[in-house]
Amino acid sequence: MENFLLNNIWLAALLIVVGFVLLVYGADWLVEGAAAVAKRFGITDLVIGLTVVAFGTSMPEFVVNMVSLVNNSTDLAITNVLGSNIINTLVILGLTALVYPIASQKRSRDFDIPMSIIAGILVFAAVTIESPFGEECRGISRMGGVILLLLFVYFIYNTFRHAKDHPDEGPSDKVQYTKEISVLQAIALIFIGLAGLVIGGELIVKSAVSIATRCGVSEAIIGLTIVALGTSLPELATSVIAAFKHNSDIALGNVIGSNIFNVFFILGTSAVIRPLPAYSGIEIDAWIAAIGSIVVWMAVKTNHERKIQRWAGAILLIIYAAYLTYRLMMI
Repeated sequence: MENFLLNNIWLAALLIVVGFVLLVYGADWLVEGAAAVAKRFGITDLVIGLTVVAFGTSMPEFVVNMVSLVNNSTDLAITNVLGSNIINTLVILGLTALVYPIASQKRSRDFDIPMSIIAGILVFAAVTIESPFGEECRGISRMGGVILLLLFVYFIYNTFRHAKDHPDEGPSDKVQYTKEISVLQAIALIFIGLAGLVIGGELIVKSAVSIATRCGVSEAIIGLTIVALGTSLPELATSVIAAFKHNSDIALGNVIGSNIFNVFFILGTSAVIRPLPAYSGIEIDAWIAAIGSIVVWMAVKTNHERKIQRWAGAILLIIYAAYLTYRLMMI
């Protein structure tokens, strides 16, 4: 039955859609349940936002990567992260800025965006420079994964320290991450959310590999486009809706934070579990991921309002269109 579904390209495409729905709802239920349990232990909304919610929004990418590694689809594991970061920066911030200019906080300009730039440059360096640790893998080796995870620990430490020293910074609306639910309901949501994530990730990876095989395109292209776009849909919806409400300041922090999580935590963890060899075109993908953050950083640094203006949003979208056209021409 499984082979029949995957061998039909239209049914495989439908399974990808079903997988994305399970990923989105699974992540939402997991966050709601975990946040409720954390609240029961007296953990503040600030800490919940920096940990449970931040990790939860990156769970779709994380689960897809873990399933990809189990299925030995390492190209999909890398492109899921790089593709998501490219779409996050160029498409989501581009569209959001077109709807309403995106304000930036000093923390984002001075630390978060530079960290996102460093993440892209490190991936580019890992796949173009011979490893100094004597490893034969051209790509992201286990030692490279360890370095990424150490940088992630530094990022989390710095984020907590900054939040403690500057409690007034953040979105103007006070966010409550929990609803009044019982512990039993919270635990049920956690397990249901995890099940949705695992099943959704399995459907997406197997269906994506099947479509790539039947269409004669690489897993990398499928990962950069279909899979990356699907795992970025929650950020896209949240950011654009916030822009329509003229509350687009939350978009920049969400997107840049997601990019940092994706590279330092998800890609780092993936490489430690299984080295991720380079694929054809990875250099341009890693470079574009870094360029997107560089353009965003320049956009907020070169105007007195420290915003991503509409013209900058248009530039981000043009860069993505040119990049996507070039990558598809490489097939």
